[in-house]
Amino acid sequence: MNLILLIACVGMITGFFFLFSLSLSEFIDGVIKQLMSGPKSLKDEINEITNRKKVGFLKKELTEAQEILKVTGRSKRFPILCLASFALFAVGASIAIVLGNFFAVPVLAVGFMLLPFWYVKLTQSHFKKDIASELETALSIITTAYLRNEDIVTAVEENIGYLNPPVLSVFKAFTYRIKMIDPDIVAALAAMREQIDNAVFREWCDAMISCQYDRSLKSTLTPIVIKLSDMRVVNGELENLVFGPRKEFISMQILMLSNIPLLYFLNKDWYGTLMHTVPGQIVLAVCFVIMFVSMAFVIKLTQPIEYRR
Repeated sequence: MNLILLIACVGMITGFFFLFSLSLSEFIDGVIKQLMSGPKSLKDEINEITNRKKVGFLKKELTEAQEILKVTGRSKRFPILCLASFALFAVGASIAIVLGNFFAVPVLAVGFMLLPFWYVKLTQSHFKKDIASELETALSIITTAYLRNEDIVTAVEENIGYLNPPVLSVFKAFTYRIKMIDPDIVAALAAMREQIDNAVFREWCDAMISCQYDRSLKSTLTPIVIKLSDMRVVNGELENLVFGPRKEFISMQILMLSNIPLLYFLNKDWYGTLMHTVPGQIVLAVCFVIMFVSMAFVIKLTQPIEYRR
């Protein structure tokens, strides 16, 4: 019966879209713009800037995902991400409705909706690890060459063949700017500094800018590059430490979900109490809440460590 009602609801919603000549993309764009809209008054804006008023949870997740996609060069995928999020929202709500647990409808809908944004956060951690690894190699060989010839342009050109994307494109743009657009090395270093979101790389660019005015400061470059090696070692140790708890978390989630159909074979009365009574449905909804909340904390706490000045 619930499945028939769900199909009827989907048909009715589809009919409204045809009746009002709305496309799904326009509807999603409107919802996203409403969620990400700025403060409606000057007072609200001041409260947000001064952290007196916390930004909404959904708005915070959307903003973080948008910034991550922008940093990783995938900003064009944000509409697809939102579309996937709304599709999973409908899937989560549909699963709860089919199960007949209306307490779990908002829980599964919101939890499934956030899965794409959590996936983006996971890809960000891998992207930052790859960037840090490539920066460690690039800055090391470029710094060694610069210490020898004291010419940053020559140092980059000598080692451009050893660099890999996305660091390669940044240093290529630096050399092209010097040779073909503007010979101002300080301005080119300042522009390059903003192209990679890495604190050590920005500190290295600042030190290199200082070296253009005083060559004796080149001794500060090597300790800066060593920080990348230190962070790689620390993140490697952290990965080993969190591997066990992360594995246990995944195992516990699988056990919790597998216990639901397992109850059907072990004791049908218990299964009926869990699935078809109000206290059982509330317990099941609470379990889903704990599952999604713990998943969010695991993703947050297992992010790689970054150097901050």
